[in-house]
Amino acid sequence: MSSDTLLSVGHLSAHYGKVAALNPMDLRVDRGQIVTVIGANGAGKSTLLNTIMGALPQRGHSHGTILFQGVDIQGWDIERRVEQGLSLVPERRELFASMSVRDNLLLGGFRLYRAGVRGWRDTLDEVYALFPRLRERAAQIAGTLSGGERQMLAVGRALMARPALLMLDEPSLGLAPRVVREIFLTIAQLRSTGVSILLVEQNARAALHVADRGYVLETGDLVLEGTAAELAGNPRIIESYLGLGRT
Repeated sequence: MSSDTLLSVGHLSAHYGKVAALNPMDLRVDRGQIVTVIGANGAGKSTLLNTIMGALPQRGHSHGTILFQGVDIQGWDIERRVEQGLSLVPERRELFASMSVRDNLLLGGFRLYRAGVRGWRDTLDEVYALFPRLRERAAQIAGTLSGGERQMLAVGRALMARPALLMLDEPSLGLAPRVVREIFLTIAQLRSTGVSILLVEQNARAALHVADRGYVLETGDLVLEGTAAELAGNPRIIESYLGLGRT
């Protein structure tokens, strides 16, 4: 594995009971990269992220290798993967709806606080700089935020853990086109903070616009991979995906 490789997935598959949700596939994310996985609903994109995160449902099981920062993390629990530098923003966002924006963010940094990491609260100012609206809404109850603001909060909370790899599951889901543009602009800006990103999206146009590399999943199978520019110019991708989800 190259020293530039942050995440390397080898022959990874996942099943729910006896049903295959993800057929054996390889995937790589290099340091400083934004890598996207695109595909229709039900293609296996969320299963891929949950497998990497160790968050498959109770009946789910996986096979293959997951090397992260040079360490095989297959078999680790979620908390240990987070400690290694993985962070996932799930499709459902899973905020603490009855708590304030600020308290949601501080909970995101709890692991660093518990570990005695100095200056962990400084990350709060970095998140506020990235999402000024969260600073404005700091005292507001999270459950009263708009859809776009909830997505910003979910990403901000994940960043509070200072991850090496941030995994985003359908960040544009249910958002108005104007808000989608804002979210993807922020995703592009995240590259400059040193965090790498694995982005799962149905909105292929927006995802390929910010990504360095991409993978295409169809019903659990990896069918295409390449640079974002190569995929954006592929007739199969243009016909199947780029006519939809304009931002």
